[in-house]
Amino acid sequence: MTSTMRWQLDITAVSAISHRGEHSATTTTLFRREKIQQPNGSAALVPIVSGNSFRGALRRIGEELLRDVLAYEGLLSLSAAHTLRNGGSLTKVTGEPLSGERLHRLRTLNPQVSVFGGSGGGRMIDGCLRVGKVIPHVLETDHLMSRPAPDRAVLSQFDTMALERYSRFDDSTDHDFPAVGRTDAATVDGSSLMRYEIETLPAGTRFESFLRLDRATDLDVAFFSDVVGRFVESGTIGGRTAIGHGLVRTRFERTLLAGDEPKELDWRTHLRERRDEALEVMEALT
Repeated sequence: MTSTMRWQLDITAVSAISHRGEHSATTTTLFRREKIQQPNGSAALVPIVSGNSFRGALRRIGEELLRDVLAYEGLLSLSAAHTLRNGGSLTKVTGEPLSGERLHRLRTLNPQVSVFGGSGGGRMIDGCLRVGKVIPHVLETDHLMSRPAPDRAVLSQFDTMALERYSRFDDSTDHDFPAVGRTDAATVDGSSLMRYEIETLPAGTRFESFLRLDRATDLDVAFFSDVVGRFVESGTIGGRTAIGHGLVRTRFERTLLAGDEPKELDWRTHLRERRDEALEVMEALT
């Protein structure tokens, strides 16, 4: 039997959230925006974290969980590793495209592929996961929220957005700078100072999103529940995580939408007992 599950996510930014948009060719990196229709019929461009970015963050968590269990470091082809880590790319294969019983075995022995899908083995592989966009709770999105703001005014995006400024100095004249063999001519007369800005949603901003598994097996649900748990524990959204952006605190409500309540399954033990077969079937992603 399969189950259809939904996780309703309530996310609060613990540090500033940044997510680069398409028009960021200057020293100011603008937040990605989407057009949102307003109740009065007008439209507003609102900062939103894409579902693609959120799905990618979850996919990387899933790949790391799977890698820790199957210990396939250094054993996979490059294309198979790409499929597991970032979804892969559709390329021609010399043999038969992945289909039928081979595809079924792959999904049965690899919950990462079954949940997230990807491109490998000469075909697109559909996953059972649906990911929502991460929508901030601002005045322009209040009518879309499942939980309207309680007893407080909701700020407009224009009052919510922040602009963080950074400076980078040339410290090559400092006494503790490492000695170099030669100096590039292009850097001799260059500016010693670089300033840049990043548009962010500040800490404290509340977001809503959702995750849904359609007709997932017990193995899929057990695996993905651990992915969600790891995201709640230490996940991030958006970019610039290396400088402290993207930290979040997440709460969720899980609901069974269709099918039977999934049985508890130790997916780690299940895969360890079938490790050789799981590694063999992953070569079909080449």
